[in-house]
This record gives sequence, C-alpha cells and structure tokens, in this order.
Amino acid sequence: MKALDLRTSAFRRNLPALAAAVALVGASIPPSSADVNDTATTTPIKHVIVIIGENRTFDQVFATYEPVNNGETVLNLLSEGIVKPDGSPGPNYGKALQHQGSDTTTYQLAPLKAPYATLPPALVGGPTTPYACEDLGIATGMSCDTPANEAAAAKLENGLPDEYLKYLLTGGTGQTAKTPDRRISYDGRDASHLRPGPFQITSSKHPYDAYDASPVHRFFQMYQELDCNAAAATAQNASGCAADLFPWVETSVGAGSNGKAQPANFTDETTGEGSTSMGFYNVHDGDAPYLKHLADAYTMSDNYHQPLMGGTGANHIMMGAGAPIWFSDGEGNPATPPNYGVNPANPDAPAAGSPNSVSEIENPNPQPGTNNYYTQDGYGDGPSYAETPWVTRDPLSPKNYGGGSYVNCADST
Repeated sequence: MKALDLRTSAFRRNLPALAAAVALVGASIPPSSADVNDTATTTPIKHVIVIIGENRTFDQVFATYEPVNNGETVLNLLSEGIVKPDGSPGPNYGKALQHQGSDTTTYQLAPLKAPYATLPPALVGGPTTPYACEDLGIATGMSCDTPANEAAAAKLENGLPDEYLKYLLTGGTGQTAKTPDRRISYDGRDASHLRPGPFQITSSKHPYDAYDASPVHRFFQMYQELDCNAAAATAQNASGCAADLFPWVETSVGAGSNGKAQPANFTDETTGEGSTSMGFYNVHDGDAPYLKHLADAYTMSDNYHQPLMGGTGANHIMMGAGAPIWFSDGEGNPATPPNYGVNPANPDAPAAGSPNSVSEIENPNPQPGTNNYYTQDGYGDGPSYAETPWVTRDPLSPKNYGGGSYVNCADST
C-alpha cells in the first residue's frame, strides 16, 4: 500500500468496479431533478466524496488513535491494551493471537486451528522503484523526487495538490517482491520472526508513505479470516468471531486460485501476502497525518467498515445501489453464470465440447491435496491480464479462463 498514489495496480484493477458504482449512482438521480433545489438550501451540496474502507482494517491505520474531544471513545488496539501508544506490545497483546488453520476437504468458516508461534514472514510488496518514476522512464532507485520530476508527475496525475506530488515519486521498496521485508523491525524482531499478533509497520527504515504488500480482500477469504462460530458467542462478543485467521488465509490461498493448480513447492511466501494484514501504522507517532486530521476534525468508523462482507466490486456496487449485483441474461432476468470448468493443470484449454474455460461461479472447497487452496476463486485471467486488467475481452475467447465472482448466497452449503 502507498497512500495517495492512485497509479498502483490495485487502483487500476478497481477501475471497472468504480465505474459501475458511479454509473448506478448516476442512473438513480434524473439530471433534471438534481438541479431543482440547488439554491433552496443554506449550503447546497454540489459534490459528495465517498471513501470506501477496504483491504485495510480499521486498526491498520488507527491502531493507536486517541480521541481529541472529551467524552469520546474509540475501539482499537490501544484502547484494548493490545499495544501501547509507542506501538510496542501491551499487557493484552495475547487477545490478538493469530492461528493457523486446517481445511483439506470442504470450505470451513471455523476450521480446526492451532496458534502460531511466530507469524508467517512479513513480505515485500509494491514496486522496487515508484510507479510514477517508471512512467517517467526511470527504472532504478527507491525515489526520483526532483522539482523537474514533480512537474512531470503533475501531468500524469493532475488531481493532486502540488505538495503531494512528491509521494508519487518516493517510497519504492528497493527489494525483491515476495521476500521478507528488510524494513520491518518490531519488538526486536525482524520480518521472519515476528510475534504471533499485530506489529508496527513503520520504523526508522520504513516511513509510513512507502509501498507495502496488499492483503487479500475477497468474499470467502474475509468470512474465513474472521473465524466466526455461533457457539463461541458471548455477551461481549455477540458475533462469535475470533478474527484470528488472517495470516493463515493470506498464506494458504491469498487472492484466489482462479482455477489453476497450486504452484509447486508452495510455502507461506508463495501468495506474496505473508502476514501483511497484521501490520499497523502509528498515528500516535505521526504516521498517516492527513487521515488523523480528518478523524480529529470530523468523525470515524471504528464500528463500521463496509456494507458487505467481501471485496472491491461487490462493495462498490453495494455502496452505489444498496444491493448486491446479480447475473443477468441481458434482458433483466436472473441467469446462471457461465461455468464451463477449468483444468487446473492447463487452464487455458477448454474442456471437450466447451467454448471456453470461463468459470464465473466460485468454489472455495480446497483443491485435492491442499490446505485451503480454493478450487475456483479469482478475477478471471487470460493474455496480458496482469498488465491490463480493465480491458474487456471477448467472453467466448478460449484464452479466457477462471473468474469466480458469483455465488448463490441463498444456498447455505
């Protein structure tokens, strides 16, 4: 993650979902009626900015936040005594203990589990050299911030105030992706030997605005990470959710199999996510100052994160339309999504008699011989998808495969 840099692959990937949400919002308000009462109020609202919380938990940014006004409270790692104001482990650190699960047959919301002794490694994510530097033809270095490059960057991302342009040109990792992050140091431990709970991301080696790995944010993964069990419900925890399987889900399946076989020699580093979800910034030490300013001046959502359990597309649609999207035949009637099946060993090759290998119905049951590596779950794939995920390709192309995206929510099995 890197705050303010909108040229990341995650932002590019989210463009179609964002466009869909905007289209739905626009369609719900006839243009003629939108202008009728413009001058009838004391402070006419011309624009509404929606900030959608996703990928990051509340505690990842506001773990050490303290309210500035008397009588206000916040529920976070600091208030729970899990960490201290300086970010170090607090007296109740064990409340955030993370576990590794075992799920080898059918998808489990609350699988068998055992506590970690140490977290899976915190891994490197994001570009070695900042994306904007690469766009300017600079292929090396963790930063390329100069007045000339800031002026050039302004032409690439013209919506930022001048004082923020430098953040497009700094924060490169300087490391190889999917390896233990040499910048991480917490409680005297490096990225490969962290205690089995939260850890502070930032340090003298790691400024808050630098790039980091991105944790998974998808439907079945989120339900599993929260580890909810009705039998565990109490007056203090009515949901029965332990929220203790985050690193395990990240390392066992990550962002999804997309129908492909589990890679050979699979380890806790293969998905590239590691224990990313357990990292937090320390606003008490000055991290994320603009977000802290907004929290101080306005309000924050420590008891609300998103409208729907799940990922980017579903939440954009829910935020815009107040309902989840469903698969249609193009005539306004519900239909069954294409589900031709994917050969894990050769996902590009359609099965006999099938026009393609598209399988838009998710299947989180683990592939045979794996621990929680979902059978079908992903974004869809095909030629050069990683470079241009927003490009729409012919759905009947035999080179499209996988997909995930749809599930029959009415079926409890």
